[in-house]
Amino acid sequence: MGHTNAAVAAPALGLTKPNAVEPPQVTFAAKDIEFTDWKGGILTVAITEKDLSKDSDSKFENEVLKQLDGQLGGLLSEATAEEDFTGKAGQSVVLRLQGQPFKRVALIGLAGHNAASLQGLGESVASVAKVAQASSVAIVLASPSGIQEDSKLNAAAAIASGTVLGLHEDIRYKSEWKTAVQLKQVDLIGLGSGPELDQKLKYADHLSSGVVFGRELVNSPANVLTPATILAVLAEEASKIASAYNDVFTATILDAAKCEELKMGAYLAVAAASANPPHFIHLCYKPTTGTIKQKLAIVGKGLTFDSGGYNLKTLPVASIELMKRDMAGSATVFAAAKALGQIKPPGVEVHFIAAACENMISGTGMRPGDIVTASNGKTIEVDNTDAEGRLTLADALVYACNQGVDKIIDLATLTGAVRVALGPSIAGIFTPSDELAKEFVAASEVSGEKFWRLPMEESYWESMKSSVADMLNTGPMQPKGGAITAALFLKQFVDEKVQWMHIDIGDPVWNHKKRTATGFGVATLVEWVLKNSSS
Repeated sequence: MGHTNAAVAAPALGLTKPNAVEPPQVTFAAKDIEFTDWKGGILTVAITEKDLSKDSDSKFENEVLKQLDGQLGGLLSEATAEEDFTGKAGQSVVLRLQGQPFKRVALIGLAGHNAASLQGLGESVASVAKVAQASSVAIVLASPSGIQEDSKLNAAAAIASGTVLGLHEDIRYKSEWKTAVQLKQVDLIGLGSGPELDQKLKYADHLSSGVVFGRELVNSPANVLTPATILAVLAEEASKIASAYNDVFTATILDAAKCEELKMGAYLAVAAASANPPHFIHLCYKPTTGTIKQKLAIVGKGLTFDSGGYNLKTLPVASIELMKRDMAGSATVFAAAKALGQIKPPGVEVHFIAAACENMISGTGMRPGDIVTASNGKTIEVDNTDAEGRLTLADALVYACNQGVDKIIDLATLTGAVRVALGPSIAGIFTPSDELAKEFVAASEVSGEKFWRLPMEESYWESMKSSVADMLNTGPMQPKGGAITAALFLKQFVDEKVQWMHIDIGDPVWNHKKRTATGFGVATLVEWVLKNSSS
């Protein structure tokens, strides 16, 4: 499966074309060997603050550190003292060695043994390997007993996934783009071995490739996403997924005329101002054998650029320069589809849906005060053209319900209010279903991604009622409780018989410090689908 590097039929605005950069090819293996006998580039040891405690003779009490320090003639004791290494997450010390089977030893701080910490460990290992230009690395935990036996598979997967994601650099738009990654082999020592663990490491590789794919979709600028039209890239990538995994995927791409036949008035109103036509994208995953026990839909907001429309994003806080990321919901959906196409879970049918378009300004565009009609017949007074994502999702949710699914999850960079409430690292989830909330939270505990359930306060819906239509698209309460009223709005387009969850992914999809996409949400969606499969 490729990246977003489609051959261009016409020069993009600015004459920019992404380089065809192949991702690093890293092999992971679980080994039951004595870690001090491992031969290779860097032996990395993951250390918590507790692991560094010493006895009355100033010797490490931790058995792994004691054994390694003895083999290295006390070098670890000296280095941890001189470098003020305390085992905190983000800390690392790398020592070059002579006369040992491994060329270097690296001490890496570990916050704990949960999924997020272990993925962070993998990212740190990747960083150390890149700096040292190492081709092989081994990873050992100073306190492997901190991981329960039944959690070792997920722990290994988290470390492996973190390593791959730590190696990833999106350099497609650099004029000098030669990758510095030399790492080819990563051995995990002390977490067991065997076919089941090997399969889990393969799963981590599939998942990571999906996350990287999602990152690169979000990072792609709006002027070069597609050969002839900006929006075609999502349709093109969806078709690529279906083609690459045609044993389990089919793709349906609806143009504007077909969407009009389906009476998708809310979606088409948003798209009306753009010179780039809308593409409504539907991928369907269906296993080749076995009985389908669950039918799921995952819907993503697909605004490839959001100017705000006539309610133009003019304030600095609106970050119009980052509005290429307003399609992060759909990128997450298609990234999960790519990963699941490789994993091929049985017993579950999954519909991946995105109503892709741009929100621009022109004489043909949607105006404040317009009334639009969604495909379920409900009318919406547009009191803010910059609340466009929910309009596209309205028709996408109706379409998803019409596929006969049991459960729907939608994802969207929908409101600034959720960023105010939860900050840069946590996404807000809204659902009337306690069962679905519990199911999704369990999946997030495996992935290590952070979500927080917020209330759906029904009394707030009063503020969303229009005097001339069925509802407003924002209402006078905005921005107070804006994430809640947005969720209540979407609820109007979901069949009551279908379990539904809305995820406002806000800031976690973007790393502001590094100015790059994170791939947030992909891992949890994949875990959620697997929990609904018969495997």
